[in-house]
Amino acid sequence: MEKSNPLGMNRTGIDTSPLQTKEMRSGMERYKPSGGAGNNLEQFRRMYLRESERIGSVPLPGTAKGMLKTMMEKFAGHQPATLVNKLGERLAYERSGVRAYQAMIVKCEEASHLADGDSFMPPLDRVKKFCEEEGQHFQLLVDCMKKLGADPTAQTPDADVSAVAASGIMKVLEDPRTTVTQCLEAVLALELIDNAAWELLIGLAEDMGQADMVAQFKQALAQEDIHAQEVQAWYEQSIRQRGVTH
Repeated sequence: MEKSNPLGMNRTGIDTSPLQTKEMRSGMERYKPSGGAGNNLEQFRRMYLRESERIGSVPLPGTAKGMLKTMMEKFAGHQPATLVNKLGERLAYERSGVRAYQAMIVKCEEASHLADGDSFMPPLDRVKKFCEEEGQHFQLLVDCMKKLGADPTAQTPDADVSAVAASGIMKVLEDPRTTVTQCLEAVLALELIDNAAWELLIGLAEDMGQADMVAQFKQALAQEDIHAQEVQAWYEQSIRQRGVTH
C-alpha cells in the first residue's frame, strides 16, 4: 500500500469517542440557536448581495492608441471590454498554472528522495515541459492584450475572481504534507478549468474578428488538451498503484 497514506489514529470522526459524542449532542439540544437575523445565514447572504458593489472594472486604455482601437471596435458593434476582461482572466490563470507546475516539480523532486514517499512519480521532463508551455501561454496573452491597447498589468474583474479560485489549488500544492497523488488531482482540476476557458476565449476572438488570436488560442488549447490528458493518466495510475502490494 502507499506508505504516504497509512492507517492511523484519525480522531476527526465521532465514532472514536462515543461518550463525548453523546454529551455533544445533548448540548446541541440544550443550547439551540435563539433565532433571529443574527443566526440566519441566508438572510446575511441576501443582505450582502443587495448592498455590495461589483468586483472592480475593466480599465480604460492607458494610451491614445488603445482608446482609438476601443472606440473603433465599439463603432463596429463589438464589445472589446468583454474580450479584455477574459484575456485578463486567462493571463491570471496561466500565471497560476506556471506557479502550480513549479510547485509540482519541487514536490516530485523531494518525494523521489523519501523512502516512504509515493509509489508513483510522473515523468519530470513532461512536468517541466508543461510548466514551460504555461509560461508561453502567459506571454501570448500579454501580447494579445497589448495588441488591443489594453494594459496587461491591470487586474480585470474576472482575473480577480480567477486568482481567488486558483488559490485553493495552490494551497494544496504548497502544503508540505500533501502527496504527489493529491497534488496531481489539484493540477488536474486546474487543467480541466483551463481547457473550458480557452474554448470560450476562442469564441470571443472569433466574434471580434481577431483571426490571428483565434489561431494562436487554438494552438494553446491543443497543448492544454495534452496537459489534461497526461495529468489525468498520471493521477489514475497513481491511485491504482495504491492498492498494489510490492
